[in-house]
Amino acid sequence: MPLGTYKEALSARSTEQKILDVSQDRGIVSALLCYALDEGIIEGAVVAGTPDEDWRPTPTVVTSSDEVIAAAGTKYSMSPTLSVLKEATRQYGLEKVGVVATPCQVQGLRKAKAYPFTRFVADKVKLIIGIYCMENFPMASLDTFATAKLGFDDLTEASKMDIGKGKFWLTKDGEDKGLAIKETHGYEQSGCNVCQDYVAEWADVSTGSVGSPDGWSTVLTRTDDGESVFKAAVDAGLIETKPMDDVKPGLPLLEKLAKGKKDKNTAERERRAKMGVRIPTIY
Repeated sequence: MPLGTYKEALSARSTEQKILDVSQDRGIVSALLCYALDEGIIEGAVVAGTPDEDWRPTPTVVTSSDEVIAAAGTKYSMSPTLSVLKEATRQYGLEKVGVVATPCQVQGLRKAKAYPFTRFVADKVKLIIGIYCMENFPMASLDTFATAKLGFDDLTEASKMDIGKGKFWLTKDGEDKGLAIKETHGYEQSGCNVCQDYVAEWADVSTGSVGSPDGWSTVLTRTDDGESVFKAAVDAGLIETKPMDDVKPGLPLLEKLAKGKKDKNTAERERRAKMGVRIPTIY
């Protein structure tokens, strides 16, 4: 099952213009967090916050819808988001926490919930939103993309980053410059080459743009908690949806990419095992 276990697949987008104005994948993550905060389902959330001037994302604890919106937008270098989870529960005193995480971080969080010596923090996590992720890039790689590949003098000249239509995009002064995704291979973090999860299979809700048309995102509700929050946000009018059968390219493309990552990285894990290299336990 390339997409893992899920309850429902939908194409969706936020209906809130203030969210759409700052989001990249039509604001599903922001809309869910804002709804959960406003309704008291969570008291705060751990997210990858606004990048600093060097484009390095900063893990951040948010406790209001305004703070969620201020932190919106996709980041393409790893944010050590889970490192502030203890801060959220200790310093902020949060008993009900939401987390936005990449597949590898979701796996770590689920493991933390399973072990007695970490559950005192992890059990306070009530909502896990997973982001589709094929690979993530060190800051040095992003700088190479900008300067050596796209002709920027410095990465800091970029005002926006995005991945879509087969390219890695950087925006400067309103002009988009794209680098073919195939040219980014080899620049990803090494751990990405053995991760077999593209769609955050262990999250409560998973989301990303692949499979849906421009302006929409594909959402997979996976757990009772995830389904409950998502449906409530839809019923409240904060999110609108379409059946996946009604959109193109649809789930077949998402399944193709998810299976491609599993197959490719499973082969890499087997190759390393034959060489005697220790492979991290993912599941």
